[in-house]
Amino acid sequence: MTNAPNRFDLFILGPDEKRVEIVEDTKIPNAATFWFNKEDHTLGNMLRHAVLANPAVLFCGYKVPHPLEPKVFVKIQTDGSITPTDALKQGSQKLIAQISSLKGAWRTEVQMSGAGTVDVGGFGRQDPFDPTGQAYGNEGASGYVDI
Repeated sequence: MTNAPNRFDLFILGPDEKRVEIVEDTKIPNAATFWFNKEDHTLGNMLRHAVLANPAVLFCGYKVPHPLEPKVFVKIQTDGSITPTDALKQGSQKLIAQISSLKGAWRTEVQMSGAGTVDVGGFGRQDPFDPTGQAYGNEGASGYVDI
């Protein structure tokens, strides 16, 4: 596609760019709009669901202005018992906890199924999820795994 932006421009922030901008809504009480730069539907939809789980949140919606523009607008309105910023923080923390739990469950399942180990040539079978973060194998090994 000729009008598609460079892939790295979709997620790497420039020197003057901010990841999040907050705009307080002057017309609606207890509402704010959060602009997430270099994000897409993935973050917008997950945040919307996590924030809406809070009973103090009256409204939470998101939109992507254009498919070629890597921005997500998230609008949050609360009942006044918490601020929209606090609702977003709580939703983000809940989302991080859920993803961490999913990651742990995934690792357990992969390791229990036997798929969690790989044969890396003369080094035997080793775990690619090593907590030290080392990739196993060497350049000459036919079963090199780079995780």
